[in-house]
This record gives sequence, C-alpha cells and structure tokens, in this order.
Amino acid sequence: MIELNGATLTIDEVVRVCREGELAEIPQEAQVAINHSRAHVEAMLKSGEAVYGLTTGFGKFSEVRIADEDAAELQRNLIVSHSCGTGEPLPKEAVRGIMLLRLNALASGFSGIRLSTMETLLLMLNRGVHPVVPEKGSLGASGDLVPLAHMVLPLIGLGLAEYRGEVLDGAEAMRRAGITPVQLAAKEGLALINGTQVMTAIGALCVHDAMQLSKNADIVASLTCEAQNCITKAFDPRVHLLRGHMGQIDCAENLRNILKDSQLSGETIPGKVQDAYSIRCIPQIHGASRDAICYVYEAVSREINAVTDNPLIFPKEGDVISGGNFHGQPMALAFDFLAIALAEFANVSERRTERLVNPALNNHLPAFLAPNGGLNSGFMIAQYSAAALVSENKVLAHPASVDSIPSSANQEDHVSMGTISARKAVEILKNAQRVLAIELFAAGQATGMIGEDKLAPATRAAYNVLRQDVPMVERDILMYEQMNKCERIVIENRLIPAVEAITGELN
Repeated sequence: MIELNGATLTIDEVVRVCREGELAEIPQEAQVAINHSRAHVEAMLKSGEAVYGLTTGFGKFSEVRIADEDAAELQRNLIVSHSCGTGEPLPKEAVRGIMLLRLNALASGFSGIRLSTMETLLLMLNRGVHPVVPEKGSLGASGDLVPLAHMVLPLIGLGLAEYRGEVLDGAEAMRRAGITPVQLAAKEGLALINGTQVMTAIGALCVHDAMQLSKNADIVASLTCEAQNCITKAFDPRVHLLRGHMGQIDCAENLRNILKDSQLSGETIPGKVQDAYSIRCIPQIHGASRDAICYVYEAVSREINAVTDNPLIFPKEGDVISGGNFHGQPMALAFDFLAIALAEFANVSERRTERLVNPALNNHLPAFLAPNGGLNSGFMIAQYSAAALVSENKVLAHPASVDSIPSSANQEDHVSMGTISARKAVEILKNAQRVLAIELFAAGQATGMIGEDKLAPATRAAYNVLRQDVPMVERDILMYEQMNKCERIVIENRLIPAVEAITGELN
C-alpha cells in the first residue's frame, strides 16, 4: 500500500502502482492537512473576497466575478469546456500515473479540495476505473489542463473510461465499479486540472525505463566489444577518474566487470593499437547519457512530490496566493534532455552494428554476418532498419521546450510544451530499445560465428539468454520475427539479471 502524503512518493512506487496495480491510500496526517485547507476555502467563500478560481472565472476571465450560487456550475463548466483533447488515448499505465500524481499533489494540503472528492478519485485508481485521456492538447502551462480535464470527466459521471478491459461511458464504468460520481464544489475543478501531472507521469515511467536501458546498453555493447576483439585498457579506471564524470566512471566499471576473463578482448591485442570511437569511447558516450538520465531522475523525483496547482491555499497564514507552479518548464527542459540522451544510446549502437556487418570493419567476419553471402543477405537490412530508427530519433530529439504559442488572449503568453517533450522522449526510448535489440541480434550472430566458448562468463550469460529465443541465422529467414524477440528481451530487461548473477549489481 503506497502512502500519498505529498512528500515521500518515489519513482519506483509510481512504477509499482502504474504497472503492477499496487494500491494507494491517503494517510491520516494528510487527511488532516486536506481538511484544514478546505476549511480555509469555505471561510474565504463566506468572506465574499474575490479569489481567482473560487469566485472568478479562469484565464482571461479572471476579471469576471461569479455568483455564489453558480460556484458548482463554474467548476463543472471548467471541466467540460477544457476537455478538448485529441489523438490516441494515453496508455493505461500513464493514466494510472496521472491519477496517482494528482492525488499525491493534492494530499499536501495546499489545494483546498474536499477529502471526499479525493477519496472518490482514489477509489477509481484502486478499483481500476481508468479515464480515457487523449494524448494531445496540452501546452504544459497552465499545467496539463486539457488531459487532466479528461481525467476528471468520469469522476463527475461524464466522458469515457476503461474498466476491466472495456471502454465504457464514464457513468457506467463508475456504476460497475461501485463508485458514486461527485458534484464538484468551489475550487475543486481547478485543483484537479491545474498541474504538471500528465507530463510528469509519462516522464517518470520513461526515466525509469531509461535507467534500465543504460544497463542493457552496456551489456549489449560488451558483446560487440568481444566480437571486435576490443582493447579493454581503454576502460582502465585511472583514465576515467581523471575526467571525473560519474556516468563515465560507472560505465567503464560495468564494461570491465562484464568483460572480465574474456578470451576475445583484453588489455592488449596483438597487431592492434586502438579501437574505433564507438568501441573505445563507450564510457564517454554512454556515461554522458547516464549523467543526463540521473539529472532527469532527480528532477522528476522532486516534481512527483510538488504542489503545482493554482491558487495555493496557506491555511496557517490565512493566505490564498495565485502563482505559477503549474508551469511545466522544469519538466519540459528535463524531458528534452532525456530525449537527447536516449537518442545517443541509439546513435552509437547503430554505429557498432555497422561495424559488425561491414566486411571492411568487422574483424574478418563474413560480410553482413551471412553464411554463404550473396545467396544470403544476412544482416544487411537489419542495419538499414537501425539506421532508419536513428534518423527518426534525430527528428524527434528537436526540443519541444524552445517553442511557445501564447494562449487565453495572451494571458498565458509563455507555455512549456512539456507534455510534448515527455511523449517524444517515450518514442525515442522505444526506438532506442529497438536499435539495441538489433545490435544484440547482430552481436549474438558475430560471437556465435567466432565461438561463444571464448566469451567472458558475463557476456556468455547474456548470449545464453539470447539463444533461449533466438537461434543462429544459418540462412536467410524472416528477420523481423527474430528482431521482435530481441526487442522483447531488451524491453523486459532479461539480460540484466543473467549478467548480474556473474558480475554482481551493475551501476
């Protein structure tokens, strides 16, 4: 049971709720803070003060005063009018993350929402009522207004929701789950949709997977190193300590541990002075991406415990402050950085695949790793596919955060595009996983041709995982079938435990 108190949620806990269905709860101390905040909102309403989002309209309409008797309709109108999303629905795991992070932000007790409304949203999460949330339409400031409005629709008995594998009318999904929809009270609509939880949920899952990808990249690269008879002296810790970047130091240590006791690679190789950059500079290239991923991981870890709606309620001081914590710029920049870091894993992986298949570069292996080349094309077009994915990543890696289109009659005159940044990072992650899968496929073929008995114990363990599903290519076959199997191996992180059983935990 994951406790939502607005302060201690971790990315690993987010993953468990999103992918494993772990339940969440609002602890007693958070309930007290939520109730105090709500009591202050009620007092403000009775005072007759003009407060943004409580007794006024939204955005450019903040100058329009709303009558007390229209407070509930104001909140409902906010949700239905802001439900302007388009495109394909976000994956269920992302929607669960959105709901979880919105609840965690509200649990801090600075938003003025009723505890009962939060408990209804929590029931939806725990019972598996997943709003259908279109992937496109957010500017990332004022937060993720559009997709969050779609998240709220089933909460009030509207919209669409997935329940037990079936997409239903929101009210029907709630009925089947035994949950009563709510009628929103003053401030609640704004509290539910003004924040960065869509971009952050998507990005949290992406950065978690990126951490695993960095280990997979080191393992797959090590197989290629052996096929290329690499000089491991380049991974000497003294070299990397002189530069001081932690990602580089960690990657070099991984390579040393994975390649230990190899009969194909060594500190010196007769007749060879140095390797190409895609081999020799693996710690520098992978390590730079690792450092970027660590930065994003820390930024996301802060954001999943951040209060990002507006206005914010400070019951102790008796203040209601209209600020800008909803602005997605901290996440937008982070996810653009993540996208670039992931693209570089793919860039260098494709170059290593090229070295494996190119007869001028592949250490005297058959051209394109094809038995009976000419009659068979072997891995010629597998490298094409990797090159296409890398080229696509170069387009996707263009930062979304450098763009801004003013909205709401120029009241919201700078926006972050952070949700676009997060979604692009996910697409690049998927492409990077595919490119690494192609390298794994080719490196397995190359080392199998040389003789897997000469591999280091750790790379032999990785090779054995590959061979459980993917045989050596003895003649031209339907390559995509085997490539898909390699992709599953990478996505499911099946290489990591096999290698770590030999090396101990990798960095």
